[in-house]
Order: sequence, then structure tokens, then C-alpha cells
Amino acid sequence: MRNLWPWKLELRGTPSRSMTYLSPLIAVVMTMLLGALLFIALGKDPLAGLKVFLVDPFNGKRAISELLLKSVPLILCALGLAVCFRANVWNIGAEGQFTVGALFAGGALVLIDVPGHAIAGGLGLFLMIVAGILGGAFWASITAVLRDRFNANEILVSLMLTYVAQLLLMYAVNGPLKDPNGMNFPQSKVFSSEFMLPELISGTRLHIGFVVTLVLAAVMTVFVTRSLRGFALFVGGTAPHAARYAGFSSRSALWTSLLISGSFAGLAGAFEIAGPIGQLLPSVSPGYGFAAIIVAFIGRLHPVGAVLGGLVMSLLYLGGELAQSRLGLPSAITGVFQGMLLFLLLASDTLIDYRLRRKVEV
Repeated sequence: MRNLWPWKLELRGTPSRSMTYLSPLIAVVMTMLLGALLFIALGKDPLAGLKVFLVDPFNGKRAISELLLKSVPLILCALGLAVCFRANVWNIGAEGQFTVGALFAGGALVLIDVPGHAIAGGLGLFLMIVAGILGGAFWASITAVLRDRFNANEILVSLMLTYVAQLLLMYAVNGPLKDPNGMNFPQSKVFSSEFMLPELISGTRLHIGFVVTLVLAAVMTVFVTRSLRGFALFVGGTAPHAARYAGFSSRSALWTSLLISGSFAGLAGAFEIAGPIGQLLPSVSPGYGFAAIIVAFIGRLHPVGAVLGGLVMSLLYLGGELAQSRLGLPSAITGVFQGMLLFLLLASDTLIDYRLRRKVEV
């Protein structure tokens, strides 16, 4: 029987540099095309559906500010994860590190934000941020210890710790950090405005954390591309035997990458509770830590790419929210688009090492 598919995959001599950067773009375009087909299957106008994902998030100053705001935790988590993945340390627990960072930062603000406190708003913000960073780093260090001392699989450990972190957060907002005047809702009190991150654009929720995120992306670009430590992490991840020959410690790479990743995720959690949320809630994250894994790979494990990937993922989050309110679609639509993007990115990455060739009939 004649084969109806006239194409075959042929191994390239060397990986395609151009496809390395074109693959994420192909994945995004294909995601939107498949999304249009999904809207048709759901009985919705595909043009209206694509409009809420691609056009409406740019409709005015407030919409753009929300897009940038949503990208902050995604970019921060992706910056840390990119360092881990470059070092071949598969940290899947940024969500848990984000949660514990938010928990530590929220706990610090609950202790500081009391009547008659003698701590100024600026100092309180600094202490809150430090607490968030320490919380995320501490949670990541558990994975580092178990991998270092007992050779535990960091994928499973970091992932399972995410659920422990969520249970800790639930305990805190139902127990020691619960607002006594909150009508028995599981939440902390609303923090005073003096301990909130300053607005970046007046009249919007976009805060100064976005500028900090861009600065950190620039710092991490220098770190991974120009520093000896960043080079050692990369060599250790791609060629461990060469790294050992050069005297680079795999143990140091493990600890460095996980602590950096945990710190960035914890900072993202601190920014979230001192920014758009303003208090500690059980739903502090809609899955930023997991979505940041896709962001890191869209960005090719590069800090600048993480910024661009974070904006793309932010677009999907906002588009999903608008699709719920304007098209009557379920909240799962955001996860569907994220899943399609990840699947299509992995499929497109095949073209880095392989090329499509037309079959020759004999």
C-alpha cells in the first residue's frame, strides 16, 4: 500500500541554529491556529476568540499594564529555572518555592504591620522582600540536600514539595496568619499601603517590581553569558565529564542553581503579595511556577528570552480571563492553550536536529 505521507525526518549534520530561535515562534503561531479551530469546535467565533487573546490585552494603558504585571512572576520564576536547566538540574518545584516565598514575606508583613510599629514603609518592604527570597531559597535547599546527600531525584522531590508548600500555606491562613477580623475567611489581613510596592504607572496596578525584574534579567544575562560561574554551570550541564576535567564542581553547580532558582521564585511570591494581591491568600498563585517552565523553554533558557516568553505566557493568562468573561468559556481554557503551546514547542524543537525531506519513490 502506498504511503500517503510524502515526507520523512532526516537527521541534520549539526543542529540548526536558525531553527533554535524559529521554533518558539512556530509554536506560538501554531498554538493560535489550533486555538481558532478549538473556538470553532466550541461553537464560538474564531476571530472573536483570537481577538481576546491577541488584541484586547493591548487595548489601552490599563490593559497593557495588566499584561506587564502578569509577566513579573512568570519572568522571575523563568529566570531561576533557566539557570537550573542550563546546569542540568531539573527543578520542577518553582511553584512551591513561589508559595513559600509568599508565605515568608506575608508572615514578615503580618509581624511588621501592627499599630504603633516603629518600622518605616521602605524598611518594611526591604525586610519583606528579603524574607520572600530566603523562603524560596530555603524551600529549594531541601531539594538540594536530598539530591546531594541521598541522590534523590530532584524532579520528584521538587514537585512533591510543591504540594507540601500549598498545605503549609493553607495551615498558615487558617491558623497563625489568619485575619481575626476576616469573617472566618482563610486569609491574612490586608496589608497597609505603606508596605505595598510603589506604582510604576499612576492609575494602574503595575508596580516597581517590573523594573526590578528587567534589571535582574540584565544581571542574569551577564551572569550566564559573561561570568566564569555561569560558564561553569553551562558546561556542567551539557558536558559533565569536561566540567570535572576542568575542575568545576557538580555539587557546587547543584547548590548554586537551586538557590538562585528558589530565590527568584521566592522574590516573585513576595512581589505578588505586596503588589496586586495585597494580602496572603490560599490562591496566591494560579500556577505561575509551572507555567514558568514553559516560559524558560520558549526563551531558550536565556534571560532575554525569558522576558519575551513571560510576555507571551502573560498574554495567554489575560486572554483566558477575557475569554471567560466575554465568550463564556471555562477557566480551563488558559491551561488548554498552555498545554498546546508546550506540546507544539516540543514538536517544533524536533526540527532543530532533524529536517523534513520528501520521500523518493523507487
